[in-house]
Amino acid sequence: MQTPQDGSFRDDTRRAGGVGRAGERLPPELLAPLTTLDDGRSLRAMLPTLAGLIGVPALAAAVWTPWVVVPAILVIAALQHAMFVLVHDAAHYRLFSNRRTNDAVGRALGALAGISMCTYRVVHRLHHNHLYGDVDPDIALHGGYPRGRAYLLRKLATDLSGRTAWKTYRYFFGAPAANAKTATAQRPLDDTPASLRADARRDRRTVIVTQLVLPLAVLALAGPTGLLKYAVLWLLPALTVLQALLRLRAIAEHGAPAGYASALVAARTNLAGPLARAVLFPHHVGYHIEHHLYPAVPHYRLPALHALLRDRGVLDGAEVRRLPETWRRVYAERGSATD
Repeated sequence: MQTPQDGSFRDDTRRAGGVGRAGERLPPELLAPLTTLDDGRSLRAMLPTLAGLIGVPALAAAVWTPWVVVPAILVIAALQHAMFVLVHDAAHYRLFSNRRTNDAVGRALGALAGISMCTYRVVHRLHHNHLYGDVDPDIALHGGYPRGRAYLLRKLATDLSGRTAWKTYRYFFGAPAANAKTATAQRPLDDTPASLRADARRDRRTVIVTQLVLPLAVLALAGPTGLLKYAVLWLLPALTVLQALLRLRAIAEHGAPAGYASALVAARTNLAGPLARAVLFPHHVGYHIEHHLYPAVPHYRLPALHALLRDRGVLDGAEVRRLPETWRRVYAERGSATD
């Protein structure tokens, strides 16, 4: 079942030999309830993230000691990551059942985060519809693993230094990094319907204006001290810790895969504890095979989809791993990842 509003996100119907039940698809009577949107559940899922994004910076700004500010930076980065995932769900039209509400909320969250939801919708479509193909724009981030522990640590150090951030925000503005397979820059807007291109242009302008207005508003309301706190408690985590979280999640989802023939082996579902779910896989984004197989399923129904697919044998032999297993694959030396 495609995303009903525009069909731009296709189910991944490919099957890998010897993995799962070849050709197994969920019948409509089982799939339909899982794709039904529940605005109340979506709103309840959003509220803790939004409350934390308001409350944690406010508390740290009021106390303003290193013992509070430093852990607050880490928590804020995790909450910003959760907000990115909500923007992802809006890009899939899975946040709210009303299209205008879905897009308005997704664009507002994206503008606060410094990313264009409408542009990301176009870029992310290529990742779903061409997973690990020549036009998959995400390969530059998660492709080529395993490469050894030292390589990943160097990449994370670059992220934490802030030197990666410009690439991330460039990606969310429609200019993804060079594809690891073709070494050529992709232009995801070129083959996009005119209406979506227009939405993306307007949304990018909104993001730019928002990011210019925010510091000016803080300066006007709270003076130079308030502006400093805004830089430390919002910009610093976004430019540093958040970048490392985005990389780690992308690699956990797609790094060092068992194969490339289908989402069953080219994507990975990571089973993790509560802390890892909160930091790396907020809003059930860790159920990544399920998301690729059926992108029309909203995040709060992914655990149920996982259980159904598991019970029907669809996930037999698929890349469903405990998080420590995933890291062992990613940390391995080049070409040495094993089951």
